[in-house]
Amino acid sequence: MTPLAELATPALLVDRTTLERNVADMASSLRGAGVTLRPHFKTSKCLEVARRQLDHGAIGFTCSTPAEVRLLQDEGVGDLLWAHQPVGPAKVAFAVEALRRGGLTLGLDSAEVAAPLASSGVTVPFLLEVDTGLGRTGVDPDRAVETATRIAGLPGLELRGVMTHEGHLGKHRDRTALEEAGRRAGLLLASVASDLRAAGFDCPIVSVGSTPGATSAPFAEGVTEARPGTYVYYDAGQVRLGSATLDRCAQTVLTRVVSMQRPGTVIIDAGVKAMSSDGLAGGALGTVCDVSGRPLEGVVFGDGNEEHGYLTGDGTARLRPGDLLRIVPNHACGTTNMWSGLHVVEDGRAVDHWPIRARH
Repeated sequence: MTPLAELATPALLVDRTTLERNVADMASSLRGAGVTLRPHFKTSKCLEVARRQLDHGAIGFTCSTPAEVRLLQDEGVGDLLWAHQPVGPAKVAFAVEALRRGGLTLGLDSAEVAAPLASSGVTVPFLLEVDTGLGRTGVDPDRAVETATRIAGLPGLELRGVMTHEGHLGKHRDRTALEEAGRRAGLLLASVASDLRAAGFDCPIVSVGSTPGATSAPFAEGVTEARPGTYVYYDAGQVRLGSATLDRCAQTVLTRVVSMQRPGTVIIDAGVKAMSSDGLAGGALGTVCDVSGRPLEGVVFGDGNEEHGYLTGDGTARLRPGDLLRIVPNHACGTTNMWSGLHVVEDGRAVDHWPIRARH
């Protein structure tokens, strides 16, 4: 066991007790609603975390990248959803290879994307991706039956259900409005599934996916599966959305004050390469806490270079070079991808080190 003060900074930390509580609570909530859990692997990219999710009943994982699919297939995880359009020769070739290994379902939203897979000679199970408000990938609901008919008409393409990512919930700052928007997204997806069944398709999977929506969308009548990811760690962004309280944030970045040359500004040794700027909100790169995890009043992490962070505010007057701090990132998923490993923390000490894999 290593005291935090003896770790080289910056360092990525995950509190074991908080992680295990988050994993258990989400699994219990969805199990109670009769909804299966297929968490997004991109949040942790860590097999030790994935094993805990499987131990609590996850049926498999949602993947973003070929590297994630390959890693989990190599580990023998047999029920994966690749929730990214496999466009381009390299991704098509990988999809065919992974489909031959078995246990993979693709997310598709057009016949144009599906067509190169149809000549591969392999069976291609797919979920039709439906846009329920995000405006990213996903077919409009009123074109779902037409699109599914075109895709399923291609050789080897087999519709297994529908999916959506209700990422637009993050635009809501009022939790009541967010919950209602999540419920509407779930109901809309279930309605699309009903339309597909009426058109003669089997549609056993109705899959929603987000941590902000995990308390609403999966509980809409007709939804069968949920794909949250960030819940294993939570983050400052989820705290702002009301998805969690700060004490549920398992991931932090350990950093030290390294310079105080200008009044009102403190420099730390964690910059954007330690934090990721994704999820920047409220003029901050993350929530600044003391080494025990208590937020520091009057201190804002407002800017950063590659290896330096800028803390400002009246509270910086209390800081000195060498002081140890912990930053709760705005977005856990983006922060994870910046690191090759994490320190597991218990009772203020690092007790283990877990690799992070399948990074870009």
